[in-house]
Amino acid sequence: MNGGMSRRRLITTGLAAAAGLSGMAVAARLARKYGLVPPDGGGPYGAGTTLTYAAQRVLTRHTLAREFPRGMISKRPFANGAPPTFEEFTKLQAGGFSDWRLEVNGMVSNPGSFSLPDLRSLPPRSQVTQVVCEEGWSYIAEWIGTPLSLILQTAGILPQARFVVYYSIEKGMWDSLDMADALHPQTLVTYGFNGGDLPVRFGGPLRIRVPRQLAYKSVKYLTRLTVTDDLRNFGKGLGSASAEEGYSWCPGI
Repeated sequence: MNGGMSRRRLITTGLAAAAGLSGMAVAARLARKYGLVPPDGGGPYGAGTTLTYAAQRVLTRHTLAREFPRGMISKRPFANGAPPTFEEFTKLQAGGFSDWRLEVNGMVSNPGSFSLPDLRSLPPRSQVTQVVCEEGWSYIAEWIGTPLSLILQTAGILPQARFVVYYSIEKGMWDSLDMADALHPQTLVTYGFNGGDLPVRFGGPLRIRVPRQLAYKSVKYLTRLTVTDDLRNFGKGLGSASAEEGYSWCPGI
């Protein structure tokens, strides 16, 4: 029997048995044994959060979000929220975002920054996927950009890295991904939308797109990536600004 499959079946069977026979706390301890505890896995709901995350990672690590034909693109996609109006952003916008940079630092061998032309020079990928919000709205759109995995590869991600923290130009807007989602082929740093440039109201000039998770993980106005092996020193240690407000760090769909 394949070693990876044996381990996967062992963890899955163990999680299910522990949850069914001894309660979620025992299942959570088993998840910790295999390093499957999310950064928001503490507190009164920690056992359930951990069990959910562990099950997602064991069962869906390599699954793909559904991709749609172009004919199903929504005619009126919903641009949630208003574009930034503070001076730093409006100056960059007035200059056609020619000075926009995506900084990459942390656990990489070649820290630095990418301009928009730099990103466009990398092999592109497009996908027609559905944006799903926890508030109940959704739409289907084409997203064009560079796989996050390729950017990390270009920056020389170190083997001990476990997470990628990403930041918006909007103060206080940040989130993070584990390597399962950071290196997933559908996770993109996008600069295009429905055949054109990514509009500002949809997060332009750069937005991360994580189609296997709810919309709030796809942070707009992306400016920085920090690669790390530990999230405890970022914010309150919960993995994202959203988690600090009570949302799940890993809202898989």
